[in-house]
Order: sequence, then C-alpha cells, then structure tokens
Amino acid sequence: MSLPAGKAIVSRQFVEMTRTRIEGLLAAFPKLMNTGKQHTFVETDSVRYVYQPLEKLYMVLITTKNSNILEDLETLRLFSRVIPEYCRVLEESEISEHCFDLIFAFDEIVALGYRENVNLAQIRTFTEMDSHEEKVFRAVRETQEREAKAEMRRKAKELQQARRDAERSGKKVPAFGGFGSAGMTSVSSGTIITDTMVEQEKPKITPAPARATGPSKALKLGAKGKEVDNFVDKLKSEGETIMASTGKRGSEVSKALPPPANVESVHLRVEEKISLTCGRDGGLQNMEVLGMVTLRVSDDKNGRIRLIINNNDNKGLQLQTHPNVDKKLFTAESVIGLKNPEKSFPLNNDVGVLKWRLQTTDESLTPLTINCWPSESGSGCDVNIEYELQEESLELNDVVISIPVPSGVGAPVIGDLDGEYKHDSRRNVLEWNLPLIDANNKTGSLEFSIAGQPNDFFPINVSFVSKRNYCDIQVAKVTYVDGDGPVRFSSETSFVVDKYEIL
Repeated sequence: MSLPAGKAIVSRQFVEMTRTRIEGLLAAFPKLMNTGKQHTFVETDSVRYVYQPLEKLYMVLITTKNSNILEDLETLRLFSRVIPEYCRVLEESEISEHCFDLIFAFDEIVALGYRENVNLAQIRTFTEMDSHEEKVFRAVRETQEREAKAEMRRKAKELQQARRDAERSGKKVPAFGGFGSAGMTSVSSGTIITDTMVEQEKPKITPAPARATGPSKALKLGAKGKEVDNFVDKLKSEGETIMASTGKRGSEVSKALPPPANVESVHLRVEEKISLTCGRDGGLQNMEVLGMVTLRVSDDKNGRIRLIINNNDNKGLQLQTHPNVDKKLFTAESVIGLKNPEKSFPLNNDVGVLKWRLQTTDESLTPLTINCWPSESGSGCDVNIEYELQEESLELNDVVISIPVPSGVGAPVIGDLDGEYKHDSRRNVLEWNLPLIDANNKTGSLEFSIAGQPNDFFPINVSFVSKRNYCDIQVAKVTYVDGDGPVRFSSETSFVVDKYEIL
C-alpha cells in the first residue's frame, strides 16, 4: 500500500528482491500513472503495476509482464477486501498500527509468488491462530492456582477455629505451624483473609490486629476462574485426564445455569453435548450427542452405593459403563454398581460411571431446525430466518443464532423480530438472541435487509443451554449395597452445544 506521492506504508514481497529494487519500483509508480484515464494497470519494459484506489491511498500489485492479468486483478480485489477487516478507516496511521496483521493476512493470499485458493472467511480463520493446547495449558494452570488458594483458605479457617476455641476456654492461644517464623507469618496473613472471605459469624474477640480488607491480587484468582473451570470440566467430559477440582461442580454451562441450591454428599451430574451440521437447503449431514453420568461422593459412609437408572430413550443410542462397573448388573436391571460390592466409590472425586452416544442423519431427530431464506433484491438481499423446536420436551435457554453479514456495507435494517438482536460490526455477525425456546414458544422469525449475496449469510451457528437432557436418561434412585435402603442425593442436568451449524 502506498500514498499518491509514492511513499510505501506497507510493503510485502513474495519473491526474493533487494530493498533498493523495491523502493525504485514504488517511487516510479506515481510518475507512470495517467490520471486522465480509467485504467487500473500500467506497464513498463519489465513489470506491470496493477492498482486500485482506496480513498486517499493506493493498493498496488507489481508483477511480471507475463503474469495473467485477470488473476492479478482478482488477487488485488482480495487484498483490498482484507484491509477493512483490520482497519476501521483507510488512513495512514490506522494502517501503520495494524501493519503486521495485514502482512500476516497477505501471506495467506500469496505464497512463493503464487496465489492460494482461499476466501476471506478462510483467511480470517487462519490468522486467528487458535491453539487448543494453549487453552488446555492455561486452564490447567489456573485451576491449580485456584485449588492452592482454596486449600490455603481451608487451612486458615481450621486455624482460626482452633484459635477461637482456645480463647473461649481461657487457654493460651497455641502457636500453630511448626515451620519457623516465616511459616507463622504466612498463617497469620491467611487468617485475616479467611475472616474477610469465609467466616459469616462475627467473632466475640478479634483474633488479629485491624488491617485493610480490600481485594488483593491473591483474591482475584478465584474471581475470574469460572470460564476456565467450564473449559476444564468440558475436557473431563470428553475423557481427558485433568487434575480433579475440589469444590467445583457443573460443566461448561455453570455460568449460564445456576448450580443446585442444596448439594448432598452424593451428587450426580447428567451432562450432554451436541454436535450438529446440516445443509442450508435441508438435510442433516451429521448429528452426534454425547452424554455422561458423573458421580461425586463426599462422605465415606455413602461410598458403597448403587444407582438405579431410568432409560426411556427410543432414539437408538449406545450405552457404555465404566470398566469398574458391573456390566451384567446394568444390562439386566439398569443398576450401576461396582464389580466388587465390598469396595466404595472414590471420595471427593468426579467419576464418570455411565456414558452414551447417539449418531444419526435422521432429520426428524434434530432438536431445533433453522431455515434461512435470503432473496436478492434491487438494493441487496432480504433475509428471512425462522426456527422451530422439534423436540418439545426440551427447554432451551440463552439461545444465540449467529448470522454472518457482509463487511463494509453498514448495519442491517431489521424488520419483523421475535426476541432481540445485536450487530457486531467488528466480527461482521448479526446475533439473534432468544432467552427461552420451549413448547409454548416453539417457533419464531427474524427479517432483515442488507447489501450482499445469498452466500454471504452462511454458515449460521447456534448456541444454547438447557436444564433438560436430550436423551431421556435419568438417575431415579440411589440405594445402599447392603439392605437396599434409600440414600439422599442431589442431581443436576445440562444439555449444551459443542457445534451447531448450518452450512
């Protein structure tokens, strides 16, 4: 990119050239342009300049004379479309600020002097450089930090309680620790934090000198951890081995679905996630539902138990039990129990005891159908989108239907609308938000108009959460191994989206 005076703002060469040669070619460009004509290229004895005006700037592509000019013009158009993705205004300062982003995008278009077969959406995906391994590493590291913090607070609470008991009985307050003066200093600091964060009752005697109790950096570790915990729990549900997180329940929807009010010493989670891909003209390409029952026992008295399962599903799913679970007992009686009835389930650890999988291309099993009808008009496209809940037993919360829209053409004009909408001009996405879809609100539509072509509005992505699972599998009862007496238990159910797109 260059200014009319010939100054280069961003330059990227895809074949080996000297800097002097490049500067000479760019300096000659303004002198060769004939402003009286509408040509978009100019030639010299050795090279061809293909250019496109961008307000006060020029996008210039310098090639050899034997290059295919039609391909060069198409490449130039793609270069020009990339710039508004990173620069809000076409000014020198804005382009200089995002120069490296532009260079990375240019490298996805041309490699070793030849154009790659990519479109704008693929370039955006390639340059994001999303790393799954980095997410796993950060999630595990932050979980470990929070667990260490929780352990410190638990120890501090125990010390605080012992100090209070000693003060009430009139005995001398013991010096806890045994790790030297440095360890004692750490405990005192932890006690003050515990008073602020954990204890609800007011102590009769103040155990430590007054000190500022405002939020500190250490306390902030637990404040931002919900999203990371969701990711870690999602990895656990997929079978990856991650450090067990004590005191954390739920899945990736914990920020959307409130945790149960009362959690018993036997707690069960029934979790499902769906991955679905279907065509814009109908037809289910693939649908996969993965489910798991996770058991957590926090009292050793309730370790030797059995789970009575109600399986009312008629969709043809595949069931699989944990290797330590008695498969014959489950097949005959739908009861989950350990192979060795004398053993107990692990304490304070999430154990997946039953999982299932449903994979189908039967369109009638799609829980929520999305129909998008873009039709070209004189000013662009009129788009009509409608949804229909086919599985009426479900209640879908926080539904977001994300429709891509063309960039650089302004905001869409909204017509009829059920729910709410949000236009994200940075990501070029129109988000249709519906707080609840259920049997009483099973259909809805959105109409809008915007400049563009029908292919610009795909793929459409859908996300939601639900407190009811898709496959009708629930834990009906929990009993002791000895005597078949009932055991009090709590449970939570979640149904979330892994991928839900209309191509």
